[in-house]
Amino acid sequence: MDEQRLDKWLWCARFFKTRTLAAESLKAGRVDLNGQLAKPAKQVRQGDRVLLRIPPFTWDLEVTGLAPQRGNATLAATLFQEGAGSIEARKVLSEHLRLTAVVEDPRQGKLSKNNRREREAFKRSGWD
Repeated sequence: MDEQRLDKWLWCARFFKTRTLAAESLKAGRVDLNGQLAKPAKQVRQGDRVLLRIPPFTWDLEVTGLAPQRGNATLAATLFQEGAGSIEARKVLSEHLRLTAVVEDPRQGKLSKNNRREREAFKRSGWD
């Protein structure tokens, strides 16, 4: 097996739960293959670079293997290698999100409609 559809590879590598979700992400322009936007049927080969954006995180991957079908997580981990910069950036962003999370005290009762809308607007402002 020399090449494989990109949507199937993303599914086999366990970045998406279904191939349909992988294809939708590709159609939305969240995946670059070797620096260019890719479509679901684009063929991926070993050594290709994949830039995957699943908000709020970004993965910079090198394809190290192909799989004829989806396997377990151990097999999926052998299909790609993530760059050190990508790992570090995701750790930093994850820590930032954890530290800036809005924590609410449930003993204060239910928020008013206006307060809930303010909270949701505040949460969304961090994604832009």
